[in-house]
Amino acid sequence: MTHSLLASRRFAPLFWRQFFAAFNDNFLKNALVLLILAHAAESGASLVTLAGAAFIAPFFLLSAIGGEFADKYDKARVVRWLSVAEIAVAALSATGFLFSNVPTLFGALILFGVTGALFGPVKYGILPDHLTREELPAGNALVESATFFAILSGTVAGGMALHVGDGVILAAGVMGVAALALGAAWLIPPTRRADPDLAIDANVFRSTFKLLRHLRGQIELRRLAVVTSLFWLFGSVAMSLTPSLITQTLHGAELLVSIHLALFAVGIAIGSGLAAFLLKGEIVLLPSAVGAALVAFASADLGLALLLSNAPAAATALSPQAYFAQPLAWRAAIDLSLLALAGGLMIVPSFAAIQAQSAPQQRARTIAAVNVQNAAFMALGGVGVAGLQSVGVSFAALLIGLAVVALVASIWIVKAVVASPLQDLLSIYFRAFYRLEVKGLENFEKAGSNPIVALNHVSFLDAAAIFAVMPKQPVFAVDRAISKTWWAKPFLKFMRVIPLDPANPLGARALINAVKDGNPLVIFPEGRLTVTGSLMKVYDGAGLIAEKSGAMVVPVHIDGAEATMFSRLTREQARRRWFPKFTLTVLEPIRLTVDDALKGKARRMAAGAALYQIMSDLVFRATNADRTLFEAVVEAARAHGLSRVALEDPIAGKLSYRRLLIGTRALAGKIARIGRPGDAIGLMLPNANGAGIAFLAVISAGRTPAMINFTAGAANILAGCEAAQARTILTSRGFIEKAKLEK
Repeated sequence: MTHSLLASRRFAPLFWRQFFAAFNDNFLKNALVLLILAHAAESGASLVTLAGAAFIAPFFLLSAIGGEFADKYDKARVVRWLSVAEIAVAALSATGFLFSNVPTLFGALILFGVTGALFGPVKYGILPDHLTREELPAGNALVESATFFAILSGTVAGGMALHVGDGVILAAGVMGVAALALGAAWLIPPTRRADPDLAIDANVFRSTFKLLRHLRGQIELRRLAVVTSLFWLFGSVAMSLTPSLITQTLHGAELLVSIHLALFAVGIAIGSGLAAFLLKGEIVLLPSAVGAALVAFASADLGLALLLSNAPAAATALSPQAYFAQPLAWRAAIDLSLLALAGGLMIVPSFAAIQAQSAPQQRARTIAAVNVQNAAFMALGGVGVAGLQSVGVSFAALLIGLAVVALVASIWIVKAVVASPLQDLLSIYFRAFYRLEVKGLENFEKAGSNPIVALNHVSFLDAAAIFAVMPKQPVFAVDRAISKTWWAKPFLKFMRVIPLDPANPLGARALINAVKDGNPLVIFPEGRLTVTGSLMKVYDGAGLIAEKSGAMVVPVHIDGAEATMFSRLTREQARRRWFPKFTLTVLEPIRLTVDDALKGKARRMAAGAALYQIMSDLVFRATNADRTLFEAVVEAARAHGLSRVALEDPIAGKLSYRRLLIGTRALAGKIARIGRPGDAIGLMLPNANGAGIAFLAVISAGRTPAMINFTAGAANILAGCEAAQARTILTSRGFIEKAKLEK
């Protein structure tokens, strides 16, 4: 999905606009820091701190107005306005570089902070306008990766350009990147105005507090915002500790700081990509909790390693080779990379959830409030670390403290943010490994709050697969014998289960009451796994539950699970694979009705027959009928394997799918020379493998096969050919001779 997004105009221009803007911000910031240190040695440290504060201050003050502009106007147009403004700011930066003027560069840095603060709500608010809900995780993963790579590359490029010492190169660089950002912005497709009547509040303090108060009033969004803010807190702490840890504790040269920052950016990118892979289009929040736990593990591991080891003293800064000769150096590189990877796992699901759950008419303002909170957490992290270091707290203690905070955060995310850890885990498992595809998911909502979900039963994974996609946790009707097996008991503890004997109608009473109490119910009307691959007998008790409860029935067809190791089909019936693709087809809800005049056993049998009709219709409607017979044979070859026997006759013997398709292809090339596409071609062949090849070859060649029965007689055959407008008949010489049809 990431490759398709990067090639799509819906996303690619925004991706590159974000990358170039972040690159320029950090190019200027790092070059300014180095310029300050070179020209103001005595007051350099305070000026560097002031530069950082000047850049981040607009995020506190102007994010709210940025959100209001993004909601009021076309977001693509807002991005273009900001890009034009950045050209002017870049020109100011270029002037500062040409004359090595620190105040001018300070002013440019502040203005870049202003445009960045105004752009923040737009870049995340526009994603749901151009991407589907399923594409949001991948889109956010790419944006986060681009941001951190831009931070890294901009920082490194700013330092290298300043070391060259040529103001012209610096000026040309910042102007060139700003021009690229403007070009990308101009390609962003327009969006609908979310709230055209919104009045912009020019009072930055009032608008900011109003947005924060609104965010606080929405419990789910507020909790998701805390998760994203924790990511920025952990990241800011790690980034602020890394330079001193590498240069002071481990005695590495400045180049090693850049190497570790590069590892950090790569870790964020890998973690974001991993999150997108695990989510596979479904927004679940368990990866955020796992990410926080990994932050705790990495921080604790590095903190304890620093606490229990004595780093050797070094008179000079170590080269990369000498630095990595220290075991502790490798530990630091691995743990910092793991911490960054964990951050990617945290931010992608949580921000995608914020985008999906925010009201469209105020989505940008919600994101603006989140950005303000993120900036506050980052500032808190930076100030907190600086304060603790000023009173002598060691790196080891700081990292262990960070681990404690992250562990508490992980537990809180599981309890307060993740609705169902098991459901999230199963969703990740099926979507990542079985490529689970759900068609018609909106039909669950149409059925109301307590539908009866009726599935065909092809494997032991069916219940877990439907549980992973249900919008509300259901009650499962489980065969009593299966519920008592040793392997099922651990899993059933995490689900709401009512054991049922399919042959006992009285056992349905508890399930009927569960539905009437407002619970969705999942039943398998067949009562056991199929051993044929097709629909088996539907028990009357399942139909009685649907009829007595009065709830809507949602038929669901599961396809692909029969090919796993967890089905009861033999290897001859289905080709076994470890991870075949699963497809769940959810049909429109149906209300099962039975004639009121029927009573007792007759009514129960009628209910069972009605449910059987629904399930039979489910099998037909879930099957792809929009294909030719040849396409169906090709799909069968893929499903069962090319070496599987497709045809067999007493004379020629067995014919595999591979040989069948090769023969079809070879013969189709010759048949394509006969007539025109769509013409009918008669086939008069014996019931043998060759007839099957010829039939498929005619279809593959774009012609219509007209089957001829030689026993019909010459007159009937001629009449049939005239009716079908078949001017050519394919047959075999041997068949003509044996059937004595020479005349």
